[in-house]
Amino acid sequence: MKTLLLSAAIVTAAICGSAPAGATTVATTPYAPKTKTTIAVMGDWPYNQLLIDNANLLINSVNADPDVSLLVHVGDIHSGSMACTSANVLPPISSSDPGFNQKVFSFFQRFRTPVVYTPGDNEWTDCHKSKEFKSGAPLSEIAAVRSLFFAKPGHTLGLNEMLVNTQAEKFDPAYPSDAQFVENVIWWDAQTLFVTVDMPGSNNDTLAWTNGFENDAAHQKEVIDRNFAAERWLNAAFQIAIRENMKAIVIALQADMWDPAAVAPGGDGLNGYSTFVAELARLCLIYNKPVLLLNGDSHLYGADKPLADPNSPTGLIHHTTAVPNLTRITVQGSTSAPAEWLKLTIDASAASPFSWINVPYCKDPLTSCK
Repeated sequence: MKTLLLSAAIVTAAICGSAPAGATTVATTPYAPKTKTTIAVMGDWPYNQLLIDNANLLINSVNADPDVSLLVHVGDIHSGSMACTSANVLPPISSSDPGFNQKVFSFFQRFRTPVVYTPGDNEWTDCHKSKEFKSGAPLSEIAAVRSLFFAKPGHTLGLNEMLVNTQAEKFDPAYPSDAQFVENVIWWDAQTLFVTVDMPGSNNDTLAWTNGFENDAAHQKEVIDRNFAAERWLNAAFQIAIRENMKAIVIALQADMWDPAAVAPGGDGLNGYSTFVAELARLCLIYNKPVLLLNGDSHLYGADKPLADPNSPTGLIHHTTAVPNLTRITVQGSTSAPAEWLKLTIDASAASPFSWINVPYCKDPLTSCK
């Protein structure tokens, strides 16, 4: 743990010592007087052809809201029953969809605000599965995601891109391999620190790769490298927030680390997240101010305090001490009706800084949006 704290201090100094200049809509310094901001949050989209064909409904809904200064997509850019891109495989796998990621990228580029995206399991970890048509090797698929959605390290997507701090540039020099995680970013606005972490579903990519994509050594290395990098990045985020007296922290990642379906018989399990959750709990208690975790993965909107009571159903999953200052929101996604995006407002001057509403844009993604 001391190693993680030391590395976080190094990264913290690197980030705060070179705050990004020239960002368009979000403050680039912790000292800005602004105390209130509103962002849009979505995930598990687009999940079927109806949502793809009606992408304008979501894009126009977000773009029409003058309050929204930024959009966060918490991962899964297609469903778990849709094909991946057959990245780095020639000739392409016949069941794959090589152009799909580009289609979603073009959607992101039509939002008027900066767009921050953190990958989900369906676009890389699960591409080996039969239900995704054995359409890609996980490591090749995440490489393809990075090369497209993170082609400009330290820049968001969207019509009005914004500069952010990326682990690709602000990694701890003691751990140079962390530079591969270009998708992990930090920025701040309205005295609030925001951080994304690549934390996918499928029990944090601990499920066996199958269907000819088996590679146990590479798989194990992927999980170990990504999770240690995630802990170092999370530590850096909290240390910045403490050092700069940030009033709140918002964390965005894909996995629902308390999904009851995952711990039910036949589920994927959740033990792959326990080390990360323990570190999150520890850092929240040290910070002792409001922390909000945003995730997708389980598709149905919900809000809770998953670690507030160690004896609650969520508290018993990872067995941490009580953490009263962590709030969690799971965004509505997939083909759940109605299709909605989350309008989140953070008021750093308020004792309870987080407030939100769901904004519907499609009546029923399985039948008709009208």
